[in-house]
Amino acid sequence: MKQKVNVKGHIRDLLAFKKLVPTRKKRIKKASSEPIKTGALNNLAKRLHPQKQYLVIDKITEETPTTKTFTFVPAPNTETTELAFFRAGQYLSLRTEVNKAYISRPYSISSSPFDALNGIYEITIKKVEGGFLTDHIWKNWKVGDKIESTAPEGNFYYERLRDKKNVVGIAGGSGITPFRAIARMIDAGKLDINMVLLYGSYDEKEIIFLEEFKKLQEKNPEKIKLVNILSGENASLEGSEKGFITAEIIKKYADVENSSFFICGPQAMYSFVKEQLDKLKIPRKRIRRELFGEIRDITKNKDFPQDKADLTFKIKVKIGAETHEIPAIATETVTVALERAKIKSATKCRSGECGYCRSFLKSGKVYVNPENDGRRAADKHKNYFHPCSSYPIDNLEIIVPKEV
Repeated sequence: MKQKVNVKGHIRDLLAFKKLVPTRKKRIKKASSEPIKTGALNNLAKRLHPQKQYLVIDKITEETPTTKTFTFVPAPNTETTELAFFRAGQYLSLRTEVNKAYISRPYSISSSPFDALNGIYEITIKKVEGGFLTDHIWKNWKVGDKIESTAPEGNFYYERLRDKKNVVGIAGGSGITPFRAIARMIDAGKLDINMVLLYGSYDEKEIIFLEEFKKLQEKNPEKIKLVNILSGENASLEGSEKGFITAEIIKKYADVENSSFFICGPQAMYSFVKEQLDKLKIPRKRIRRELFGEIRDITKNKDFPQDKADLTFKIKVKIGAETHEIPAIATETVTVALERAKIKSATKCRSGECGYCRSFLKSGKVYVNPENDGRRAADKHKNYFHPCSSYPIDNLEIIVPKEV
């Protein structure tokens, strides 16, 4: 059956739009100047993107000798009466006080989004040797402790308009945590993808969520496949691979030409895996990478000015109505310098990605790690920078946003 369609044409459409403008101007003129503080959309936005969430540790589970899962629920008698929903793969930035210094760290949510609807977040943390916060967590965090958090953040999630239905997850250590959330969504029938997870560990004792992934794989043999790759010389596990996640192993288990690649793990793994994916000629548009995090040793970057490595500089910091002068080591980010000085500045991702800590560089020079320089071109031109991914290589004068 034929259907008649009337097309007015570009000029008539433009004229019709032009007639709307006077009407809109009249409505705007009559409207109140007071901001809309209540309403369905405002309430929904506040529920999905609260400025803060007040949590309490409800349970602590030891996953491996070096890994613990912390179960959080809304803290009683606070404005957090429910937890913000999220997309599997996103993170929370946990905020806490250590030796009177207010610090934050981003951690992937290892529970599923639907657990949040039941009032539960799970964060799985691996103890880092010499780690500033993890050492404090291991010694001090206990059931009943209150922790402040941001709303869920980050872009490390599956998007069907962007990503292919076949997903190859490449994880190392605690980098498996966002994939657990993704696998749970697949198992619940809420995410229609096929995931092969290549997971690197030192030995069997260090594999996180091994039994859970075995069960998820058994329930969803066509949708979920876990391949353990063990690097320890004497490590052994039935069905596992030996060594590292190489191009050969990727090609063995993955449909290289028809997959999107999601990578999460320690920094050394990122560099190694990048070389392997380059060998396979995987286009950048099919690669997703979780937050890179602060560089462990920035002096290994070839373009870092090595003559500055052992120097300490002064930073004049304007934050709100206050002004401070603080020391800053060249090999630590400006964010770390602010934390050491016990200045409560805005920070979330600590990877130069989210822009929450966006600050103005009034004078001086910083080195910005090119791997996680998330600034817009206009910000670079106008001297804005992200303290979490910038290193002082001169005396600085900066204006930073205050934590809300």
